[in-house]
Amino acid sequence: MISIFAAQAAPKVSIGPETVFHVGRFMVTNSQLLGLVGATIIVTLLLWTVWAVKHGSRSRVMHAVLWIFESLYDTTVEVIGDEAVVRKILPLGVTLMLFFLVNNWLGVFPFVGSVFTYNGTPIFRGAAADMNTTFALAIISMVTAQAWAIKKHGFIGNIRRYIVSPFKDPLHSFEGFLEIIAEFSRLLALSLRIFGNVFGGEVLLSVIAYLSSYAAAVSLPLFYCLELFVGAVQAYVFFMLTVAFISLGLPSGEDAHADAAEDHS
Repeated sequence: MISIFAAQAAPKVSIGPETVFHVGRFMVTNSQLLGLVGATIIVTLLLWTVWAVKHGSRSRVMHAVLWIFESLYDTTVEVIGDEAVVRKILPLGVTLMLFFLVNNWLGVFPFVGSVFTYNGTPIFRGAAADMNTTFALAIISMVTAQAWAIKKHGFIGNIRRYIVSPFKDPLHSFEGFLEIIAEFSRLLALSLRIFGNVFGGEVLLSVIAYLSSYAAAVSLPLFYCLELFVGAVQAYVFFMLTVAFISLGLPSGEDAHADAAEDHS
Protein backbone atom coordinates (compact mmCIF):
# COMPACT_ATOMS: atom_id res chain seq x y z
CA MET A 1 0.00 0.00 0.00
CA ILE A 2 2.83 2.41 0.87
CA SER A 3 4.59 1.70 -2.43
CA ILE A 4 1.38 2.33 -4.38
CA PHE A 5 0.86 5.56 -2.45
CA ALA A 6 4.43 6.65 -3.21
CA ALA A 7 4.10 5.86 -6.90
CA GLN A 8 0.93 7.93 -7.22
CA ALA A 9 1.67 10.66 -4.69
CA ALA A 10 2.92 13.37 -7.03
CA PRO A 11 2.74 16.58 -4.95
CA LYS A 12 -0.63 18.20 -5.51
CA VAL A 13 -1.57 20.95 -3.09
CA SER A 14 -5.28 21.74 -2.80
CA ILE A 15 -6.17 24.11 0.02
CA GLY A 16 -9.90 23.48 -0.27
CA PRO A 17 -11.74 20.13 -0.24
CA GLU A 18 -12.76 18.60 -3.55
CA THR A 19 -16.30 17.55 -4.46
CA VAL A 20 -16.60 13.81 -5.03
CA PHE A 21 -20.27 13.66 -6.02
CA HIS A 22 -23.58 15.47 -5.54
CA VAL A 23 -26.72 14.44 -3.69
CA GLY A 24 -29.28 16.70 -5.29
CA ARG A 25 -27.86 20.20 -4.84
CA PHE A 26 -25.72 19.14 -1.90
CA MET A 27 -22.01 18.72 -2.62
CA VAL A 28 -20.30 15.78 -0.89
CA THR A 29 -16.59 16.50 -0.46
CA ASN A 30 -13.75 14.09 0.24
CA SER A 31 -13.19 15.63 3.69
CA GLN A 32 -16.84 15.02 4.57
CA LEU A 33 -16.55 11.37 3.54
CA LEU A 34 -13.54 10.75 5.76
CA GLY A 35 -15.20 12.74 8.55
CA LEU A 36 -18.23 10.45 8.26
CA VAL A 37 -15.97 7.39 8.49
CA GLY A 38 -14.30 8.85 11.58
CA ALA A 39 -17.63 9.73 13.23
CA THR A 40 -18.89 6.19 12.57
CA ILE A 41 -15.80 4.72 14.20
CA ILE A 42 -16.19 6.97 17.26
CA VAL A 43 -19.90 6.19 17.75
CA THR A 44 -19.26 2.46 17.32
CA LEU A 45 -16.34 2.55 19.77
CA LEU A 46 -18.31 4.44 22.42
CA LEU A 47 -21.39 2.24 22.10
CA TRP A 48 -19.18 -0.84 22.39
CA THR A 49 -17.47 0.66 25.46
CA VAL A 50 -20.85 1.23 27.14
CA TRP A 51 -21.82 -2.36 26.37
CA ALA A 52 -18.48 -3.65 27.69
CA VAL A 53 -18.81 -1.70 30.96
CA LYS A 54 -22.34 -2.98 31.55
CA HIS A 55 -21.27 -6.57 30.92
CA GLY A 56 -18.12 -6.43 33.04
CA SER A 57 -15.66 -6.78 30.18
CA ARG A 58 -11.96 -6.19 30.86
CA SER A 59 -10.96 -5.34 27.33
CA ARG A 60 -7.85 -3.20 26.91
CA VAL A 61 -9.68 -1.01 24.42
CA MET A 62 -12.44 -0.34 26.96
CA HIS A 63 -9.89 0.54 29.63
CA ALA A 64 -8.11 2.84 27.18
CA VAL A 65 -11.33 4.73 26.43
CA LEU A 66 -12.16 5.03 30.13
CA TRP A 67 -8.62 6.21 30.85
CA ILE A 68 -9.01 8.96 28.24
CA PHE A 69 -12.29 10.11 29.80
CA GLU A 70 -10.90 10.06 33.34
CA SER A 71 -7.74 11.92 32.34
CA LEU A 72 -9.67 14.61 30.47
CA TYR A 73 -12.13 14.90 33.36
CA ASP A 74 -9.33 15.45 35.89
CA THR A 75 -7.69 18.00 33.60
CA THR A 76 -10.95 19.91 33.12
CA VAL A 77 -11.58 19.95 36.88
CA GLU A 78 -8.12 21.47 37.41
CA VAL A 79 -8.87 24.21 34.88
CA ILE A 80 -12.47 25.05 35.85
CA GLY A 81 -12.71 23.83 39.43
CA ASP A 82 -16.49 23.43 39.60
CA GLU A 83 -17.27 19.74 39.05
CA ALA A 84 -20.94 20.47 38.34
CA VAL A 85 -19.92 22.71 35.44
CA VAL A 86 -17.25 20.23 34.31
CA ARG A 87 -19.81 17.44 33.91
CA LYS A 88 -21.78 19.65 31.51
CA ILE A 89 -18.79 20.96 29.56
CA LEU A 90 -16.81 17.73 29.29
CA PRO A 91 -19.04 15.97 26.71
CA LEU A 92 -18.40 18.74 24.16
CA GLY A 93 -14.66 18.81 24.82
CA VAL A 94 -14.26 15.03 24.67
CA THR A 95 -16.37 14.80 21.51
CA LEU A 96 -14.24 17.41 19.75
CA MET A 97 -11.01 15.75 20.85
CA LEU A 98 -12.08 12.25 19.77
CA PHE A 99 -13.33 13.60 16.44
CA PHE A 100 -10.02 15.26 15.67
CA LEU A 101 -7.95 12.41 17.12
CA VAL A 102 -9.61 9.69 15.04
CA ASN A 103 -9.80 11.77 11.86
CA ASN A 104 -6.22 13.00 12.20
CA TRP A 105 -5.03 9.41 12.47
CA LEU A 106 -7.23 8.30 9.58
CA GLY A 107 -5.75 11.08 7.46
CA VAL A 108 -2.28 9.56 7.85
CA PHE A 109 -3.20 6.26 6.22
CA PRO A 110 -1.97 5.76 2.64
CA PHE A 111 -5.51 5.28 1.30
CA VAL A 112 -6.13 8.99 1.97
CA GLY A 113 -5.09 10.98 -1.06
CA SER A 114 -4.37 9.92 -4.61
CA VAL A 115 -4.59 6.13 -4.20
CA PHE A 116 -8.39 5.88 -4.35
CA THR A 117 -10.08 8.31 -6.70
CA TYR A 118 -13.51 8.83 -8.23
CA ASN A 119 -13.57 10.58 -11.61
CA GLY A 120 -10.01 11.73 -10.93
CA THR A 121 -10.86 13.19 -7.51
CA PRO A 122 -9.39 11.70 -4.31
CA ILE A 123 -12.19 10.03 -2.37
CA PHE A 124 -10.75 10.80 1.07
CA ARG A 125 -9.16 13.87 2.61
CA GLY A 126 -8.44 14.59 6.26
CA ALA A 127 -11.39 16.30 7.96
CA ALA A 128 -9.12 18.74 9.79
CA ALA A 129 -7.36 19.52 6.50
CA ASP A 130 -10.61 21.23 5.49
CA MET A 131 -10.81 24.73 6.98
CA ASN A 132 -14.61 24.58 6.77
CA THR A 133 -14.57 21.79 9.35
CA THR A 134 -12.10 23.38 11.75
CA PHE A 135 -13.77 26.78 11.49
CA ALA A 136 -17.25 25.33 12.10
CA LEU A 137 -16.10 23.41 15.19
CA ALA A 138 -14.21 26.46 16.46
CA ILE A 139 -17.43 28.49 16.15
CA ILE A 140 -19.24 25.85 18.20
CA SER A 141 -16.56 26.10 20.89
CA MET A 142 -16.66 29.89 21.06
CA VAL A 143 -20.47 30.05 21.01
CA THR A 144 -20.48 27.56 23.89
CA ALA A 145 -18.02 29.76 25.78
CA GLN A 146 -20.30 32.78 25.31
CA ALA A 147 -23.37 30.76 26.32
CA TRP A 148 -21.72 29.76 29.60
CA ALA A 149 -20.58 33.35 30.21
CA ILE A 150 -24.16 34.56 29.73
CA LYS A 151 -25.44 31.81 32.02
CA LYS A 152 -23.04 32.80 34.80
CA HIS A 153 -22.97 36.61 34.38
CA GLY A 154 -26.36 37.25 32.78
CA PHE A 155 -26.84 38.79 29.33
CA ILE A 156 -26.16 42.36 30.46
CA GLY A 157 -23.36 41.26 32.76
CA ASN A 158 -21.64 39.47 29.89
CA ILE A 159 -21.89 42.56 27.70
CA ARG A 160 -20.29 44.60 30.49
CA ARG A 161 -17.26 42.34 30.24
CA TYR A 162 -16.57 44.00 26.89
CA ILE A 163 -18.36 47.36 26.87
CA VAL A 164 -17.61 49.83 29.64
CA SER A 165 -18.21 53.57 29.55
CA PRO A 166 -14.89 55.27 28.71
CA PHE A 167 -15.94 58.29 30.81
CA LYS A 168 -16.41 56.24 33.98
CA ASP A 169 -13.53 53.80 33.57
CA PRO A 170 -11.23 54.51 30.59
CA LEU A 171 -8.83 51.67 31.43
CA HIS A 172 -11.48 48.96 31.60
CA SER A 173 -13.12 50.39 28.51
CA PHE A 174 -9.88 49.89 26.58
CA GLU A 175 -9.45 46.43 28.09
CA GLY A 176 -12.95 45.52 26.92
CA PHE A 177 -12.09 46.61 23.39
CA LEU A 178 -8.99 44.42 23.47
CA GLU A 179 -11.08 41.52 24.81
CA ILE A 180 -13.44 41.78 21.82
CA ILE A 181 -10.45 41.51 19.50
CA ALA A 182 -9.16 38.61 21.60
CA GLU A 183 -12.41 36.67 21.12
CA PHE A 184 -12.00 36.78 17.34
CA SER A 185 -8.31 35.90 17.61
CA ARG A 186 -9.22 32.87 19.73
CA LEU A 187 -11.65 31.75 17.06
CA LEU A 188 -8.94 32.02 14.41
CA ALA A 189 -6.38 30.34 16.66
CA LEU A 190 -8.65 27.34 17.21
CA SER A 191 -9.46 26.86 13.54
CA LEU A 192 -6.15 27.73 11.88
CA ARG A 193 -3.79 25.96 14.28
CA ILE A 194 -5.15 22.46 13.75
CA PHE A 195 -5.85 23.09 10.05
CA GLY A 196 -2.29 24.24 9.40
CA ASN A 197 -0.69 21.33 11.24
CA VAL A 198 -2.85 18.62 9.68
CA PHE A 199 -2.77 20.07 6.17
CA GLY A 200 0.99 20.61 6.41
CA GLY A 201 1.42 17.01 7.56
CA GLU A 202 -0.50 15.67 4.57
CA VAL A 203 1.61 17.76 2.19
CA LEU A 204 4.79 16.58 3.93
CA LEU A 205 3.84 12.91 3.54
CA SER A 206 3.00 13.43 -0.11
CA VAL A 207 6.31 15.17 -0.82
CA ILE A 208 8.37 12.56 1.06
CA ALA A 209 6.55 9.74 -0.73
CA TYR A 210 7.17 11.36 -4.11
CA LEU A 211 10.85 12.03 -3.44
CA SER A 212 11.58 8.55 -2.10
CA SER A 213 9.38 6.81 -4.70
CA TYR A 214 9.56 3.01 -4.28
CA ALA A 215 11.92 3.37 -1.32
CA ALA A 216 9.02 4.97 0.57
CA ALA A 217 8.46 1.75 2.53
CA VAL A 218 11.70 2.60 4.33
CA SER A 219 11.45 6.40 4.58
CA LEU A 220 7.74 6.95 5.28
CA PRO A 221 7.13 4.93 8.50
CA LEU A 222 9.13 7.44 10.57
CA PHE A 223 7.08 10.33 9.18
CA TYR A 224 3.87 8.36 9.74
CA CYS A 225 4.77 7.99 13.42
CA LEU A 226 5.55 11.69 13.60
CA GLU A 227 2.18 12.62 12.08
CA LEU A 228 0.35 10.25 14.42
CA PHE A 229 1.99 12.04 17.34
CA VAL A 230 1.24 15.49 15.92
CA GLY A 231 -2.38 14.49 15.24
CA ALA A 232 -2.86 13.39 18.85
CA VAL A 233 -1.20 16.53 20.21
CA GLN A 234 -3.32 18.84 18.04
CA ALA A 235 -6.53 17.08 19.10
CA TYR A 236 -5.55 17.52 22.75
CA VAL A 237 -4.60 21.17 22.18
CA PHE A 238 -8.02 21.85 20.63
CA PHE A 239 -9.64 20.25 23.68
CA MET A 240 -7.53 22.27 26.12
CA LEU A 241 -8.12 25.56 24.31
CA THR A 242 -11.87 24.92 24.25
CA VAL A 243 -11.91 24.28 28.00
CA ALA A 244 -9.65 27.26 28.68
CA PHE A 245 -11.76 29.65 26.59
CA ILE A 246 -14.92 28.49 28.35
CA SER A 247 -13.26 28.97 31.74
CA LEU A 248 -12.37 32.57 30.85
CA GLY A 249 -16.06 33.45 30.77
CA LEU A 250 -16.83 31.82 34.12
CA PRO A 251 -16.73 33.83 37.36
CA SER A 252 -13.47 33.60 39.26
CA GLY A 253 -13.41 32.60 42.91
CA GLU A 254 -13.45 36.23 44.00
CA ASP A 255 -16.36 37.02 41.70
CA ALA A 256 -18.31 34.05 43.02
CA HIS A 257 -17.78 35.19 46.64
CA ALA A 258 -18.79 38.72 45.70
CA ASP A 259 -21.99 37.47 44.05
CA ALA A 260 -22.78 35.34 47.09
CA ALA A 261 -22.24 38.32 49.40
CA GLU A 262 -24.58 40.45 47.29
CA ASP A 263 -27.24 37.71 47.41
CA HIS A 264 -27.03 37.49 51.22
CA SER A 265 -27.15 41.25 51.61
